[in-house]
Amino acid sequence: MRLVGRRRVRIATERMVLRPPVHADFRAWTALRRDSESFLKPWEPAWAPDHLSRKAFANRVYWANRAVAQGSALPLFLLRADDEVLLGAITLDNIRRGPAQDGTLGYWVGAPFARQGYMREAIAATVHHAFTRLDLSRIQAACLPENAASRGVLEKTGFKYEGVAQSYLQIAGRWRNHVLYANLRADRRGRTEAG
Repeated sequence: MRLVGRRRVRIATERMVLRPPVHADFRAWTALRRDSESFLKPWEPAWAPDHLSRKAFANRVYWANRAVAQGSALPLFLLRADDEVLLGAITLDNIRRGPAQDGTLGYWVGAPFARQGYMREAIAATVHHAFTRLDLSRIQAACLPENAASRGVLEKTGFKYEGVAQSYLQIAGRWRNHVLYANLRADRRGRTEAG
């Protein structure tokens, strides 16, 4: 993994490029979200009626640009390196500075690209960037208890289970409990050697 360029965030992994969304991504994003709707909806907040509209996507791009400039979030699209096909997205949001130095991770992958290791690669690269370039100390993530795929990818990328948050988010229109995970820079939890 390496950071490419100085002005715009661009993270290269073995198979992907992670970068903020741009207006030209609208058609690819809409097609992937529409084609993956039944795969994604059980795990996400209810989609607004205009979720797939050009205006809603433009608002996403404006928000992403502001968030990156302000350092409050890092929204990234996952593009396959060899053909620039959109695979999904990952966002490091709610970045807090000062004594906290933390952020919250959220992500999704399109149905055709699930279970191929793309999200594991994206999470590892984003966490590395957050710890080494953004100087964060802690990254949280949450998912539904029954989302075995999401729990598995978090555990495989160094996140540790921390507990359950009651009524954490509205998913598919109702308040749902979530399991909480965290990844700490220089994490020593679970290690038994002395020193």
